[in-house]
Amino acid sequence: MISPGKKLLLIFLLTLVAGYISLPKEFSVFGRKFQRRDFDISLGRLQIKKNFNLRLGLDLAGGSHFVFEADTSGLPEEKKEAAITSLKEIIERRVNLFGVAEPNVQTSSFEGKDRIIVELPGVGETQKAVELIGKTAQLVFSEPTQEELFAPTDLTGADLESADVGFDQTTGRPVVSLSFTQEGGQKFAEITRRNIGKPLAIVLDEEVISAPLVQEEITGGSAQISGEFSLEEAKNLSIQLNAGALPVPIELVEQRTVGATLGAESVEKSVKAGLVGLSMVLIFMFLAYGKLGLIADLGLLVFGILTLALYKLIPVVLTLPGIAGFLLSVGMAVDSNILIFERFKEERGKRPYRDALEVSFGRAWDSIRDANIATLVIAFILANPFDFSFLHTSGPVRGFAITLSLGIGISLFTGIVVSRNLLRVFIKSSNKPINTNVK
Repeated sequence: MISPGKKLLLIFLLTLVAGYISLPKEFSVFGRKFQRRDFDISLGRLQIKKNFNLRLGLDLAGGSHFVFEADTSGLPEEKKEAAITSLKEIIERRVNLFGVAEPNVQTSSFEGKDRIIVELPGVGETQKAVELIGKTAQLVFSEPTQEELFAPTDLTGADLESADVGFDQTTGRPVVSLSFTQEGGQKFAEITRRNIGKPLAIVLDEEVISAPLVQEEITGGSAQISGEFSLEEAKNLSIQLNAGALPVPIELVEQRTVGATLGAESVEKSVKAGLVGLSMVLIFMFLAYGKLGLIADLGLLVFGILTLALYKLIPVVLTLPGIAGFLLSVGMAVDSNILIFERFKEERGKRPYRDALEVSFGRAWDSIRDANIATLVIAFILANPFDFSFLHTSGPVRGFAITLSLGIGISLFTGIVVSRNLLRVFIKSSNKPINTNVK
């Protein structure tokens, strides 16, 4: 079993790493400016790049707002709802491929018109986003003929499961790996068998996006496109291949760039207000519980560092409701410490301090567990991961639920692991009773 001292050392190292990730890109210490470096490592063919920038939502950083109208006039009434649902899912997938975390995609039906509302936080390249979201043509694989340059086959985007970027094991160059459905794999095998040594065109919106040369008959339902393209070009090709086809045509009816509704000054004031509130909590814990409160304050600071680092690593798009979810989780983290300390006050007169501490954590755990599970259930419903249509949860609501859930998870870690081990080491090294300043 690992001793409390060794556990604290591991916690300290984890906090140092999280603290580095939590730092802003540029910061000053005593008038001297520093810059935090992003994670960039190359191990042979393996390249790992990760920036640690905090992503802000539409209300904090601005972005793009689009409204698309779906043409469902050619569909029977009973199939319209399924088509709109499928349309929403495909647009969400395309938006995620565009590189936006936590987009806000909603459906709206009014006066017989079916519309899709798309909000992309931090996206200024509106034209590129429109082109990617609004593609309606089928992705078609075409083969060369004598009469025409290329003729379409029966292999379409519906037969393609996924396209991913990888690296050739021999040359280390970027490649695009294709995975087909079972039926699509059979079609692909037949097409490649009769076109060995010839180019096979991949056409999207009547435009050839790639024309790789067929080296041999390809069976098994998977293939690889290699060539003299860069990593960025390989990513763009995979995005286009994954875009697929929309179930119904859509038309852009509204487009605008949204400025940050709060503005830089309001964001700065919100941060100051949050710091003041957090400071008040820290002071209250010290005044109410003395040295125990200081340990709780230290655990709360670790909680804040780990939470911010996790927001950057996932990454979480931070909106104003998301900040509210974080602040609520701070309150729940403090509640856990209060339950433990109040129990400790009752137990310390019955048994040695060290035993009283373990009993306090054990008996307070039931209340902590039940309270946090109840909150997590509500957060799960608000996050709506299965996209139940009757809930109608929007992106900001999901953002609140996500930050709240993450905060609860980290608060349990800091309360049960960090604070507990701090108290174990403190009580072990102290022969005097701990003054809680509470009678």
